[in-house]
Amino acid sequence: MRVLIGGGSGFVGRELIRLLRNKGHEVTVISRQPGPGKITWGELESSGLPPCEGAVNLAGENLMNPLRWWNESYKKDLFSSRIDTTKTLAQAIAASSSPPHSWVLVSGVACYQPSLTAEYTEDSEWSPFDLLSRLVKEWEASALLPENVAKNTKQVVIRPGAVLGRDGGAMKQMLLPFWLGLGGTLGSGTQPFPWIHVSDLAGIIAHALEPPADTPSPSAQVLNGVSPALNTNYEFTKELGRLLRRPTIFPVPGFVMNAFMGSERAVVLTQGQKVIPKRTLEAGFQYKYPDLTSALKEIVGS
Repeated sequence: MRVLIGGGSGFVGRELIRLLRNKGHEVTVISRQPGPGKITWGELESSGLPPCEGAVNLAGENLMNPLRWWNESYKKDLFSSRIDTTKTLAQAIAASSSPPHSWVLVSGVACYQPSLTAEYTEDSEWSPFDLLSRLVKEWEASALLPENVAKNTKQVVIRPGAVLGRDGGAMKQMLLPFWLGLGGTLGSGTQPFPWIHVSDLAGIIAHALEPPADTPSPSAQVLNGVSPALNTNYEFTKELGRLLRRPTIFPVPGFVMNAFMGSERAVVLTQGQKVIPKRTLEAGFQYKYPDLTSALKEIVGS
């Protein structure tokens, strides 16, 4: 199978490319920079979709970029980097004389309103309530294919939680304070912490790229890209501290997070949602790291 990946140079993209190549698939990356095995976004717009059986979009400015101050220009980049690339890919698929059989967008769980009690599956109704949920709404809408194309191309939206892995994502910034014995809960610590190991997220994307068994539905199929374990931030903090043999006694108050990151962004860490991968499990996906201990052991190598 030939797979086209937007945003293939990021943390999840690198893991997905490794997995697909190990399975014997060919991968072409859409990138801002030309190079071997790549096409640019400009080439995609001018020359159209190269031959491929599957397409994935992972492109987007990093929400947790520690080098960027939370301001209007950063927010604009968060929206445009996701929505414009998704639209460009969806339009190229729609205009192609031989569109791929599968089109996968990776968005996020920010669409679900933070709550200590509510549980969300892929069937949960939701409407935008803040900046990040509005982003998810517009982002997912920009991926939708016209009905005549959707008859032949399966559309899948995967909503991951915090992606955990050794060489990127949330862990990259967390490990240093933990190693120094400065790790602690974020905010109250009671908030749910939906997470997934990067290998499992790559596995769910690869699973979603498989050809549809029957005629695709005109609407996108949603899969929650989270581990089946429901953990809180406190449980995550204590388990990471235990495996690193470091104390976790320095909680970071919510107001500090808000001041440091901007309250609209800090909400991702100080509040959370109980997200259940109901349809992901029903689709027969087998997790390599279904629980926190196995995932963190693989990451910190203990």
